[in-house]
Amino acid sequence: MCKATDVKEQAETISKINYSTDRWLTAIVPGTVLNSLVYNKVYPEPYYGLNNKLEKNLIPDLAQSGRDTYTYWFRTEFNIPENYKNKIIWLQVNGINYRAEIWVNGHLLGNMAGMFKPDYINITDFAKVGQNNALAIKVYPIDMPGTVKPKKWGAANGEFHNGGDGNIGLNVTMLMSAGWDFTFMDGIRDRNTGIWKDIQLYATDKATLRYPFVKSELQKPYYDLAKETASIEVSNPMEDSVRCTVKGEITGEGISFAKEIALYGGETKIVTFTPEEYPQLIIKKPRLWWPRFKGTSELYELKMSVSVNGFISAETKSRFGIREITTDQNTPDHSRQFFVNGKKIFIRGANWVPEAMLRISDARTYAEMRYAHQAGVNLIRMWGGGIADSDYLFQLCDEMGFLVWQEFWMTGDTKHPHDADLYLSNVSATVKRLRNHPSLAYYVCSNESTEMPGIKDLLMKLDGTRAYQMESECDGVHDGSPYVQVNPMQYYENTASARGSRIDGFNPEYGFSNLPTVECLSEMMDKKDLWPINKEVWNYHEGGGFYGMTSFYKELAEKYGEIHSIEDFATKGQLVNAMDATTMWEVWNYNKFGYGDRYTSGLLFWYFNSPMRQVSSHLWDYSLEPNASLYYTQHALEPLHAQFDYLKNTVSVYNDYYRAFNDYKVTAEVYDLNCRKVWNHSKTIDIPEDGVVNDAFIIDFPANITQVHFIKLHLFDAKGKEVASTFYWRSKDKYEGKTTKTGPTTSGFEDLSKLKQVQLKLRFKSFTKEGRHYVEAEIKNPTSTLAFFTQLQLLDANGKLVRPSFYTDNFFSLLPGESKYVTIETATSDMPELSTFVVKGWNIKRQLFALK
Repeated sequence: MCKATDVKEQAETISKINYSTDRWLTAIVPGTVLNSLVYNKVYPEPYYGLNNKLEKNLIPDLAQSGRDTYTYWFRTEFNIPENYKNKIIWLQVNGINYRAEIWVNGHLLGNMAGMFKPDYINITDFAKVGQNNALAIKVYPIDMPGTVKPKKWGAANGEFHNGGDGNIGLNVTMLMSAGWDFTFMDGIRDRNTGIWKDIQLYATDKATLRYPFVKSELQKPYYDLAKETASIEVSNPMEDSVRCTVKGEITGEGISFAKEIALYGGETKIVTFTPEEYPQLIIKKPRLWWPRFKGTSELYELKMSVSVNGFISAETKSRFGIREITTDQNTPDHSRQFFVNGKKIFIRGANWVPEAMLRISDARTYAEMRYAHQAGVNLIRMWGGGIADSDYLFQLCDEMGFLVWQEFWMTGDTKHPHDADLYLSNVSATVKRLRNHPSLAYYVCSNESTEMPGIKDLLMKLDGTRAYQMESECDGVHDGSPYVQVNPMQYYENTASARGSRIDGFNPEYGFSNLPTVECLSEMMDKKDLWPINKEVWNYHEGGGFYGMTSFYKELAEKYGEIHSIEDFATKGQLVNAMDATTMWEVWNYNKFGYGDRYTSGLLFWYFNSPMRQVSSHLWDYSLEPNASLYYTQHALEPLHAQFDYLKNTVSVYNDYYRAFNDYKVTAEVYDLNCRKVWNHSKTIDIPEDGVVNDAFIIDFPANITQVHFIKLHLFDAKGKEVASTFYWRSKDKYEGKTTKTGPTTSGFEDLSKLKQVQLKLRFKSFTKEGRHYVEAEIKNPTSTLAFFTQLQLLDANGKLVRPSFYTDNFFSLLPGESKYVTIETATSDMPELSTFVVKGWNIKRQLFALK
């Protein structure tokens, strides 16, 4: 990689073989210019301390230094195999931000524009088969980088004037690169200029295939018959006309079909196979694709080929699912609700924000989707200031049963794209790439804005199987909030948002703050800035102090006792995280479909991944280390769940399955600080299908109970087997209103320091299977004292956390005599030879165990 203004040679020379790159930098591809410059230590790591802060002038900003600063050449040489001889050779460039010249062996063969549109370049006449070839790509930044200067317009309440001056929206790009209140407010210095997706080389014969698509029409009301329509784009890259045969097969189903077509030179046709023409495309009793907890996420495979003169010219395969996703506003308050295969689904989802500098990999994507799956959400919203994410991410959504809400790179904080044709061509390419994924459920043009004219017609033409709305806050979806830390008691009384009631209908953005673990905090700034808290550094790492981590949040952590160190703050912060996750999600559970005091059809948590190093990370940190919120979200979103209401003191049971459960028993036990059981009650209940049994009974806390006490709920099936359990801590403090930091969820927890220290018993085994490493552990509390907030950690030989690692549970509490089984899984490539398994907790003696 070399800065374009530093290269005197002509592009023809740079793109020829044997060109000397002795003074060039090693490039990170896929990646961005800034990624490469940081890798080569030209600039410091932007995510550390204040390195990225505009005023520090450590990294030049595109808007201030000019486009030449980040206009770079990328160059490589590659061999074309001998078996490509007499074939059409293709270079597929999947994504460049923002403009690019594509040069091969001294020839300019392509120009690209827009972040989300690939290019398919026929390099046959310029390629050297069996020899080295040279590829050189000149990458230009976005046309209008925008500045951090505040604008006088934007989203409601002027929330930090996100997106800088708004001019970045004139491009078709990742808008959050200009800065947002959940990342660096002054943005990413190069606005993510670079080759951010991979480049592929392959060969075909006289015809090519692209964009296979299968549409399903399900017969109502039983959804027991599916009519499938398959289509694919077939192109002739030759000068002469060809006749070819297009064949398709749904593998393993005994379904095949074929059609002969003729193509003029350079012609592209969409070849369609309908069930009217091909009755074999009518599938009886199809295996339906279902979201999480609703059924199996069944997938089919479509194979397509095109042959010329009896020889296969190109072939492709794609997975698809048979399902129907619809939506309406037939609710008491006309809020939006969703249906899958004719059944209403309560949306408990989350917003997805991409890695801020596009440091994306399949390994990172897998880890984040795995955490999302563990959390229990059923829908992921691809927020409009982000990107159209990878095929691999959508593949995982298909397999894991996530619905996906896809927005198209417009927000209320930025202007509309200047070049409407460029924008729509990027939308078209994205829809063709993603539309075969059954997880893709809903199209939305923008975040809190209007739409680009023509997009709805384009979506219906290219797809037509998904519903659409103009922007994220219309047609039965109200505006979001809260985003910042509040008193958890406010969730119960629905006062968490200053904008009024938000636990109603469908809320696209509802969330709270989270503090990362101390290990994560230590990786993002100097030790001297961690404690005492350096507010300049901390505020920079939470969007200008947007989440109140050093004010309101810290004051809540102090309700567990005076804070003496960053380790102490991080420990007490995990308790705040856990309480937030439990109370927020359970309030929404309670009000599902009007079973509670209000009618709710869905919420999308804002937001659950971390796009950069943040002191206000969410369910997991940028380093892929979860905090307590992940595990308490996991418990709150389990499909059968017994829960406690801190405002009403009642016990309820939530059911996310499409089946009822009769003769179940829910039990509540109350323990004082000394772990004496002071109250218990049981009740047999019938749990309705996809419903809630609210306020099954009230817990009557004894008047003389200790200041801090504990609640354990159990749910048993009709045969007496435990199917769910939930643990709570509670104080005797009275809630005194939304402007206070008082109440049984919030204050009066200082007495937790009186818990006696305990030592746990542990049995475990460690083994490797199919490229994954596992630790299976049984943790038992043999004492008469509660083992509060037990944390497990897998460390390498240097005492560093092994990441990512997937714990089936963590930050849990054990009553006297209680045991818990936990499995930890990680990739063997991430597992060092020498590792240590750690058990620790609030009042638990730290124990280390060597893994062999």
